[in-house]
Amino acid sequence: QVQLVESGGALVQAGGSLRLSCAASGRTFSNYAVGWFRQAPGKERECVAAMSRSGSSKYYADSVKGRFTISRDNAKNMVYLQMNSLKPEDTAVYYCAVDRGATMRIQSQSYDYWGQGTQVTVSS
Repeated sequence: QVQLVESGGALVQAGGSLRLSCAASGRTFSNYAVGWFRQAPGKERECVAAMSRSGSSKYYADSVKGRFTISRDNAKNMVYLQMNSLKPEDTAVYYCAVDRGATMRIQSQSYDYWGQGTQVTVSS
């Protein structure tokens, strides 16, 4: 069992930056791939970034490529999402998730554990 708690969401002006953090419980966290998803009102949940368990493979959605960076610290059981040059269209609830599968995947149904989400609002 893995429990995830996100933090760092806030109201920020367009062009600003935020760093989301996700604290994970469980001794086997380092064995799992991780991902950051977001869901805006009326829209489907989408994967914005994902990372393999080793950190050697990363995925970014085209809409955030070059602006967002996913990272993890297995020693601290932490996952981060650095978000720069934020745009109003980045406004959403952001979730971190853990995938017990062997490969990095971007489909939400592949992920086994989810945090409660943190709100990011970008004003124009």
